[in-house]
Amino acid sequence: MPQETITIGGNDMADYFAMDHAALTAEKDRLTAEYKKFQDMGLKLNMARGKPGPHQMDLAMDLLKMDDYTTDDGFDARNYGNLEGLYEARELFADVMGVKPAEVFVGGNSSLQLMYNLMAIGFMFGYPESPCPWSQVEKRKFLCPVPGYDRHFAITEEMGFEMINIPMSEDGPDMDMIEKLVAEDDTIKGIWCVPQYSNPDGYTYSDETIRRFAAMKTAAPDFKIFWDEAYIVHHLTDEIIETPVLLNESKKYGTEDRVFMFTSTSKITFPGAGVSAFACSENSMKYICKRFSAMIISYDKMNQLRHVRFLKNKEGVLAHMAKHRRRLVPCFDAVKTTFEEQLTPCGDIAHWTNPKGGYFISLYVMPGCAKRVAQLCKDCGLTLTGAGSAYPYHKDPDDSHLRIAPTYPSLDEVETASALLCVCVRLAVVEKLLADQQ
Repeated sequence: MPQETITIGGNDMADYFAMDHAALTAEKDRLTAEYKKFQDMGLKLNMARGKPGPHQMDLAMDLLKMDDYTTDDGFDARNYGNLEGLYEARELFADVMGVKPAEVFVGGNSSLQLMYNLMAIGFMFGYPESPCPWSQVEKRKFLCPVPGYDRHFAITEEMGFEMINIPMSEDGPDMDMIEKLVAEDDTIKGIWCVPQYSNPDGYTYSDETIRRFAAMKTAAPDFKIFWDEAYIVHHLTDEIIETPVLLNESKKYGTEDRVFMFTSTSKITFPGAGVSAFACSENSMKYICKRFSAMIISYDKMNQLRHVRFLKNKEGVLAHMAKHRRRLVPCFDAVKTTFEEQLTPCGDIAHWTNPKGGYFISLYVMPGCAKRVAQLCKDCGLTLTGAGSAYPYHKDPDDSHLRIAPTYPSLDEVETASALLCVCVRLAVVEKLLADQQ
C-alpha cells in the first residue's frame, strides 16, 4: 500500500556549517516537526539486510518445475554420492567464476556455511602447510578491510582471532599496509575480501590489487585469502565488469593454495534455497574433501541440478540478472536522488557511494552521528543495519558509517524510507552542531 507523501526540505535549505546558534535551533525545531509527521504514519520499513524482494524471487519460480533428476551421464541426483557436487553444477560455477570445474566444490544453500567450515578446518586441524592448527596460535590474527561484511567478521570473532582493520579505497584495501603486515607477522592467518562490488561500498578491486594479492610474500605459510564473490554477476549498469581471476593469477606465483573463492545463487534465485560453491587449487580440494567426508556424504544435488537446468551457463545467469537489474535500479536511484536533493544543500554533512553493482549503498554521515541517525530511524519505524556493524566488533572509530540496502522494500517504500532517513541525518547533525557550540 503506497505511503503518504511527505515533502521535506525546500528552497530554504542552507549550509548548516554557516548557521549561527539561533538558525540551527530554528532548523532543529522544523526538522523535529517533520520527524513527528513520519512518526504519525506508523511506518514499518526495513533497509537493514540485503535481501531480494518478492518480485525478484518470483523470477526463478520456473526452477521448481523440474521432475527429471537424472543427469546427462545417467546419475540419479536423488541418491548419495558426489561430495564435490554434480559435475554439471561444477561446470556452471566454473563458468561464472572463470576457473576449471575440477577446482570447484558445490555445496548447499549457504556460501557463508562453506566459509565457516573452511575456517573451522584451519582452526581444528590446520592446512597441509600449517605448523599447527590455528587454535594453537595464541595471538592469531585476521585482516578485515573496512567497512566490510559483518557476518565475515562474526566468524573470525567467534574463533578468537584478533581482527585488524584495513582501510578501503575505490581500488580495494590498502595493499601497502597488507603487504607489510603479512610479510612480518606469521600469526596473521588470512584476510576477508569482497572483491567485486564490495559489501557495503560497492567498490571493485583494481587489476593491480588482485595481482598484488596473488604475488605477495607472507610470513605465515598457511595464509589464506577468503575471496567472497557474492556479487560477481550483480551488475547495476550495462557495464559488465571483468577482473583478473585470483586463483588463476596466483598460479603464476605458486600461491594458488592460499586462495578460496566463494559464490552462491542466494541473490540470483532463492536466498534460502539456492546453491553455493567455492573454488580452490586441486591440492586444497583433495585436503578439504578429506575433511568434509567425515561431516557429510553430499549436499542437495537435486537442487544443484535444478539450478543447472534453469540457469544453464554464465550467459544464462547474466540474462537472468538483467531481469533483477530492471527491478533494482529504480530503487537505488531513488535513494541517491533523495540524498542529493535533501543532504547536499546542507553542506558537508554526508557523502555516499554510487555503486555499479552489488546490494548496498554506503552512507557516511558527519562523524559522531551514525548511531543517533540509526536510533532516530528505528524510533520512527525504519530499521537499518546497526551503526558500526560493518566494522569488527561493531566498532566504527568515527561513528560515521551506515549501510543502506534498497533491495527488499517496494519502490514506494524506498522513497519514503529515503526521505525519512534524510530527516534523521539532518536532525542528528543539527543536534551535534548545537551541542558542539555549547
